[in-house]
Amino acid sequence: MVGDLHTAAMISDEGSVDWLCIPRFDSDACFASLIGKEDNGRFRIAPRARVQKVVQAYETDTLVLTTTFTTETGAVRLVDFMPIRESHARLVRIVQGISGEVEMSVDLTLRFDYGLTVPWVRRVKEGIDFVSGPNAAILTSDVELHGIGLASIGHFTVAAGEQKSFVLAFYDSVTALPRAIDPFVELAQVRRFWRSWLAATHEDYGPYDACVRRSLVTLKALTYAPTGGMVAALTTSLPEQLGGSRNWDYRYCWLRDATFALYAFLHRGHGREARAWRAWLLRAVAGSADQLQILYGVGGERRIPELNLDWLDGYAGSKPVRIGNAASEQFQLDVYGEVTDVLYQMLKVGIRHDENAWEIQKYLTDHVASVWNEPDDGIWEIRGERQHFTHSKVMAWVALDRSISSLDLLGADGPREAWSAARAQIVETVMKRGYSERVGAFTQALDSDRLDAAVLLAPIMGFIDANDPRMVSTVNRIAKDLTQDGFVLRYEPEAGVDGIGEPEGVFLPCSFWLVENLAMQGRIDEAEELLQKLIGVASGVGIYSEEFDPKRHTMVGNFAQAFSHVGLVNAVHRVVTAKRGVKVAQRRG
Repeated sequence: MVGDLHTAAMISDEGSVDWLCIPRFDSDACFASLIGKEDNGRFRIAPRARVQKVVQAYETDTLVLTTTFTTETGAVRLVDFMPIRESHARLVRIVQGISGEVEMSVDLTLRFDYGLTVPWVRRVKEGIDFVSGPNAAILTSDVELHGIGLASIGHFTVAAGEQKSFVLAFYDSVTALPRAIDPFVELAQVRRFWRSWLAATHEDYGPYDACVRRSLVTLKALTYAPTGGMVAALTTSLPEQLGGSRNWDYRYCWLRDATFALYAFLHRGHGREARAWRAWLLRAVAGSADQLQILYGVGGERRIPELNLDWLDGYAGSKPVRIGNAASEQFQLDVYGEVTDVLYQMLKVGIRHDENAWEIQKYLTDHVASVWNEPDDGIWEIRGERQHFTHSKVMAWVALDRSISSLDLLGADGPREAWSAARAQIVETVMKRGYSERVGAFTQALDSDRLDAAVLLAPIMGFIDANDPRMVSTVNRIAKDLTQDGFVLRYEPEAGVDGIGEPEGVFLPCSFWLVENLAMQGRIDEAEELLQKLIGVASGVGIYSEEFDPKRHTMVGNFAQAFSHVGLVNAVHRVVTAKRGVKVAQRRG
């Protein structure tokens, strides 16, 4: 992926831009071949001859992507990036000759409206202009392209030391053309931006430092700069099982994912992102507490209707292709806990107190005290019947616990007795009905016998000591019975509890939670073994999707998944801290 803090593109190791939404992460795609066919939009630059070797990598501590092709006649490097946006989105592609001479081909097939609409194309003084209704783009290049079969095609040769550039700028068709830029000046500036941002990162994780830094860059790249909102992932409808229907749109701001990501930022020197996210949160959730949504648009939009795009074939034939997400209408009790926790963590690390944030936090906490004993749709967004999920109750406890702690930290007044009483009731309920002696584990729901990896968050969030015998037993049961090739499943997907009943891949965030639990229990060797295994399944450039298919050894689910990268950052911190012999805090609060 390459991005400009408004949106991001996905580029294959064949030199093809297969996914890009303009102007925002959650806007319509203009390159959609990732979930369709080539004529649904792509921008490919690659050697014409057979490629003997291809290596894709990021320039250190940046979001500048390089794809190096070796052919029998020479080698070339394709450099891709998006300048940090000022007014217009731009995708810059530079071809650099490394050795010999290599004949290259260009195929620019631009399709607006998720691969549906063919634009009107015309040659203008500045380059090649593409227009369809309000959508427009202009390509500026020193390589000449020609229209062939509703695509812009070109060929050129690059020799060692030579460079050719392509700048694709997007704009509103009723406005003036974007200003011309120097791609090489922009490349230097974007390198400085990313390296300067990452330089503020605290802590050195030794052999794991590179993957942590890559994860932090990825998380930053998923942040929408104008509002501070963070999308859960870059894509829509990448299947959780090839050929299946678990294909969802993750290009929105989930409160849960964002709060976990902000926790990772907060404790590594990036307070600005936390303050921007808090401002976004206050705008998004303003209103009635019972109307809190689990996800919003990047600008805080509430209405996110779910639709199917029938003209797209889906990734590897996995249909339907969906945009929007009906989960925006669900009741998920746990998000109150995550929001309250991160607001408390901000106070704890010294982020300036915001009175409006505190008033909203109190209001949300009062609501939790009155609804914690109701069934909900749970962290996994089930489309079956609501249940009394154990994890949801734990996170309701977190909401109350952190708000009580905030009272102490601020010296503020609040309904301490009522919150404390509700907190105690939750503990009693979870310990009595959320743990099954027969199963030997905390279970998916109260009075249930099913396992669910979400309960691994209980010690991480401070609800229970990691070394409590019940938690040790839970970890052992999940590691034994809810794993595939050592990786953790969310739950038993074919049991029908989620209303779908199809298989899926192993869930990477849950696997990282297991690493944390093992480290917290002092089982350092086991934790590190699983951590290294997880690091080994990242993409070639160090990016994770939501899930992994151990049988095919491939990523599944939506890609550039914030939740997975947060899991890695926190798991590395837990393991490294434990290895250093430092006592690991059992309670985040």
